Amino acid sequence: MSRFRIFAALAALIALSCALAACGGGSDDPQQVVDEATLQGIESADLDLSVGADIEGSEGGHLDFKLAGPFQSESEAELPELDLSASAHGQVGGEKVDFDGGFTLLGDRAFVGYQGTAYEVDPSTFSFVRALIKRQTGVKNPSSEVTACQEAASELKLSNLMENLKDGGSAEVGGADTTKVSGDLDVGGAVDAAVELSEDPACSQQLAATGSLPSKAQLEKSKGELESAVKAAHVDLYVGDDHIVRRISVQATIEPRNGKGAEKVKSVELEFDLQLTGVNEEQTIEAPQSSKPLSALFVKLGINPLELLGLLQGGARGLNGPGGLNGLLERIGSGGIQ
Repeated sequence: MSRFRIFAALAALIALSCALAACGGGSDDPQQVVDEATLQGIESADLDLSVGADIEGSEGGHLDFKLAGPFQSESEAELPELDLSASAHGQVGGEKVDFDGGFTLLGDRAFVGYQGTAYEVDPSTFSFVRALIKRQTGVKNPSSEVTACQEAASELKLSNLMENLKDGGSAEVGGADTTKVSGDLDVGGAVDAAVELSEDPACSQQLAATGSLPSKAQLEKSKGELESAVKAAHVDLYVGDDHIVRRISVQATIEPRNGKGAEKVKSVELEFDLQLTGVNEEQTIEAPQSSKPLSALFVKLGINPLELLGLLQGGARGLNGPGGLNGLLERIGSGGIQ
């Protein structure tokens, strides 16, 4: 064979190889994909979050949690619009967990869902809660503080949370073409990200209001313990052509270190899956077809509205303890209130 024919054959093979690589979608550098991946720029989407936990030990059991529904926000709107449903089912520590609920927010109207029934928040209560948020956050527009915290969270580099990256080829998520990257969770990097958020002025007040945010010192102290407790943590990341993350899937095995109470929880098998579809598309969010007044839910749950408002006014101080809001939610979730 002449040199010309050899060169022609090699050129044809190279061209064919390049074409196959482009069609296969597997030529992306996984490190570059993760470096460019972001959660910024998401103004609307249909969210689908599921978390499953298998717990081994004397207080073990199984729990499935789901949160799903559309949301959208506009720069001039005081509050975002959303229609989220939530459920938690299982049994943990011998206690049954059976909860179905939701929350719908439409401009100046809000609805709370509980066990298949929608309850409308009356205008006076809605205005009170909105004014309370403004007063506690110190901002005129409560959504601006939320947006600022979301921006701070979205600016975290995902590349600091993953290691041992591998190219997973192309995949479709809710009709969107994505590049899949697999790797392991960098536990130390995740703790550092939590510390960074806790120190960010845009997030510190919101996170502190949950009443359960560890301090910077506590987070840094627990870093080594968490790194040793997480025995395995596999992450699959799906990134669109616009670099926006469409799906995050995590499977982890956690074994708390031996010590006091270690027999109560020996190990936890955790599955986490978050999907965003219809990103930045118009979402359909409507009020429930029928609803009851919120006061009917208070009667059903045996809640004194004045006490509940007092807990809200108390901020983080009113969240902890069996008589606080966290205790109330625990009783509702376990079916302790009928």
